[in-house]
Amino acid sequence: MLHIVDDEEVVRDALTWLATSRGISSRSYASALQLLRHADSGQFDPDGDCVLLDVRMPDMNGIAAFDQLSTRGLTQRMPVIFLTGHGDVPMAVDALKRGAFDFFEKPFNDNQLMDRVQEGLAGSRKAGEMAQVHARLATLSAREREVLDLILAGKMNKVVADELGISMRTVEVHRAHIFDKMQVKTAVELAGLLK
Repeated sequence: MLHIVDDEEVVRDALTWLATSRGISSRSYASALQLLRHADSGQFDPDGDCVLLDVRMPDMNGIAAFDQLSTRGLTQRMPVIFLTGHGDVPMAVDALKRGAFDFFEKPFNDNQLMDRVQEGLAGSRKAGEMAQVHARLATLSAREREVLDLILAGKMNKVVADELGISMRTVEVHRAHIFDKMQVKTAVELAGLLK
């Protein structure tokens, strides 16, 4: 989902049309505060989220909104591309140093902007997938983590049992729980998930 934040309706409409022409769903906001309220809801698109953020807006400017997103740890899950008619090189450099995904000045090249949006969405999707993997890892018990580490090292159940001082049957039970919690069917699939 592309989140378009600009106080000018004509700009929001044009960007929505551009996104639609590329098959990208979008949502527009007239202010940064509206975006922040949505971000706080924690509802992320499984296909990724990317933010096009104007710098100059009433109530809260784009830089302050970006800082809020960064403070909340959302810029990995929602990469931010600044889009402004009032930018300069120091502003762009500062935004990129703070972690912005990109910085475009108006007027912009439609294709270059949408290419970067698609890259941002792909990065967001990957970050979302990794967050899900980490959430699943957090459900493993300490013993399951030990078994997991040995499985990933390529050790057979008998070797894992010997190293941990438990029965082979117990290793098999832990292994089944790990596969179930991590939503995989094989050790190879598990290793691919965690690489």
